[in-house]
Amino acid sequence: MAAAPRIHPIILSGGAGTRLWPLSRAGYPKQFLPLVGDRTMIQETLARVADPARFAPAVVVCNADHRFLVAEQMRAMDAPIAATLLEPVARNTAPAIAAAAGWIGRDDPDALCLVLPADHAIRDLPAFHAAIARGAAAAADARLVVFGIDPDGPETGFGYIEAGADLGGGVQAVARFVEKPDRAQAEAMLAEGGFSWNAGMFLFKASAVAAALEAHAPEIAVAARAAME
Repeated sequence: MAAAPRIHPIILSGGAGTRLWPLSRAGYPKQFLPLVGDRTMIQETLARVADPARFAPAVVVCNADHRFLVAEQMRAMDAPIAATLLEPVARNTAPAIAAAAGWIGRDDPDALCLVLPADHAIRDLPAFHAAIARGAAAAADARLVVFGIDPDGPETGFGYIEAGADLGGGVQAVARFVEKPDRAQAEAMLAEGGFSWNAGMFLFKASAVAAALEAHAPEIAVAARAAME
């Protein structure tokens, strides 16, 4: 039986950490701080995907102003980095994903890419890896996979995902997204059930996300290609 292909992590480290000011500052945002352990948050993120049997070396996308911070913190980890892509200007998540998936897809268009924000705290690593394994099976069929978190209250700072049809293997279709609802809407969705918080973590083939961008956000696809060239 052939081994499962290794997954290519994409670590997004473009955030400015404004909600934790003044501890987190523009020049030293929260992903570079040891907020939940001895290692910084970006180091913890890399450590979660450092198993070379499961994961290829990560691609890190960061603000150009943070290039030396990223280099220093990555050097302290016993894990290789495939590339660090520098953003001269912040353009949020979709362009960062487009650039990183394009970089990975040059060598293997069907490579599985796992997008991870650099500032998450995840306590249950076995559950995290099990969710990735379930998502990888769906992503291999050219689906775009988003990971949800079971909500524990009517939080208004997250987007919400409504689950649709059961696709098997612990994966469900997405019926719709609701971006950062007000409290009344959040309470109504929790009462209805079937909603998750959007974790901001994604898994897909490089070719699948490229096709989706071409269809739904062609200006991002064109700009990302030009930037990479």
